[in-house]
Amino acid sequence: MSITVNAVVREDQGKGASRRLRKEEKVPSIVYGGSKAPLMISLNIHEITHLLENEDTFTSVLDLVVDKSKEPVVIKDLQRHPAKNSITHVDFLRIDEKHALITTTPLHFIGIEDNEAIRIGNMLNQFVVSIEISCLPKDLPHGIDVDVSGLGLGDHLTLTDLVLPEGVVITSLQGEDVEAHDQTVCSVTEPKLMAEEEEIEDTIDSELDEEGEAEGAEDSEGGEDSEGSEGAKDSQDGDKEE
Repeated sequence: MSITVNAVVREDQGKGASRRLRKEEKVPSIVYGGSKAPLMISLNIHEITHLLENEDTFTSVLDLVVDKSKEPVVIKDLQRHPAKNSITHVDFLRIDEKHALITTTPLHFIGIEDNEAIRIGNMLNQFVVSIEISCLPKDLPHGIDVDVSGLGLGDHLTLTDLVLPEGVVITSLQGEDVEAHDQTVCSVTEPKLMAEEEEIEDTIDSELDEEGEAEGAEDSEGGEDSEGSEGAKDSQDGDKEE
């Protein structure tokens, strides 16, 4: 089932134009890529919010309809308001059905309920929750399943252990030195062991903070002239930015 995103062309650009659009319950957006020039568009805030409630929208080839023209795209980037979490901007990337695209897809950890080690109180630690993949648009998955049902205490899975759909490859593993770019995706550990690791990390962070404060105190005692020079330079840079 295809997902359609309706949009209209927008002529005005800039922060002021974007603020006006948002007041009109529209989302400033852009579509780019391929042989065509980038196109500035706007979306209905309610329609795009509803579409994005479905996780498949992020991992599907979408039909972007602008006026009467339709073209296949994927969501390349999405921005939200930091406080309201409302959508403030969407980037769409045009795709070619005959050429591979690079995108990010989520990992779905399955079999947790069937894992005996986890059932008796051990922890599943998820270190990677999404990966960058390359594939043809027709092979684009909605996610990669990671079966953890057979993991025992102390076991782990890495990127090379993942079972990928046909036609899908992990971009970070396409170089010559696969082993150097492989990384742990998840592991099963005892809760106590995990707590001890976190306590060690907190101790290290605390020691680093103390060292940083000591170095800062030494710098402030002997570097007043240097600091004044840096402040003047920052002021000039700020004027240029304005």
